[in-house]
Amino acid sequence: MEVTGLSAPTVTVFISSSLNSFRSEKRYSRSLTIAEFKCKLELVVGSPASCMELELYGADEKFCCKLDQEDALLGSYPVDNGCRIHVIDHSGARLGEYEDVSKVEKYRISQEAYDQRQDSVRSFLKRSKLGRYNEEEQAQQAQREADTTQRLREEQEQASAIPVGSRCEVRVPGQPPRRGTIMYVGVTDFKPGHWIGVRYDEPLGKNDGSVNGKHYFECPAKYGAFVKPSVVTVGDFPEEDYGLDEM
Repeated sequence: MEVTGLSAPTVTVFISSSLNSFRSEKRYSRSLTIAEFKCKLELVVGSPASCMELELYGADEKFCCKLDQEDALLGSYPVDNGCRIHVIDHSGARLGEYEDVSKVEKYRISQEAYDQRQDSVRSFLKRSKLGRYNEEEQAQQAQREADTTQRLREEQEQASAIPVGSRCEVRVPGQPPRRGTIMYVGVTDFKPGHWIGVRYDEPLGKNDGSVNGKHYFECPAKYGAFVKPSVVTVGDFPEEDYGLDEM
């Protein structure tokens, strides 16, 4: 085989192996000897350098030659960008042997032994009183969860007393009262908790009974709104003409 020198300092090639089912794209210096190149390949394919046989394939996947001269430079072979170097392992290992992590012995430690270590994350959290080791923070978190549970329970009770189809008046703090008809009672996908869907008598709402593409009830655009049960009063509220249709 005639070997020729190539001027580019590095080359990008694909690495495959008889031990693995995948390929790796790597860049190497052309000035490496084949012996040095094999040592670098150990980290890629897991095969000992002494047990490697290297085959070179072109970008068209046609076999070119074997890289069998240990003291020859990688660049002295017709190795170009896009070529593939296939590593044949002669150590006796099997295909996929280094990919099966189920055979790797796992390190295990008991909870008692882990608690005694001073260099662990748990020890750091304890010393710093962080996370579940911060009693004040845990008490505050527990209170927040209790408040949320109580609020949701109250919302559910309020919502259960609001029948669909009844007339209502909505009084949101900072806004004038609005009258309409109850169209939906229940939970939604857009926010947690219980919600009341109202069709206002005039276009004072924000939607047509749908939010984020999901329809909860039908009404004209700008006539629909979702409010909390606490701001809804059910009663015999006649329709009021706000004169908005004439604007």
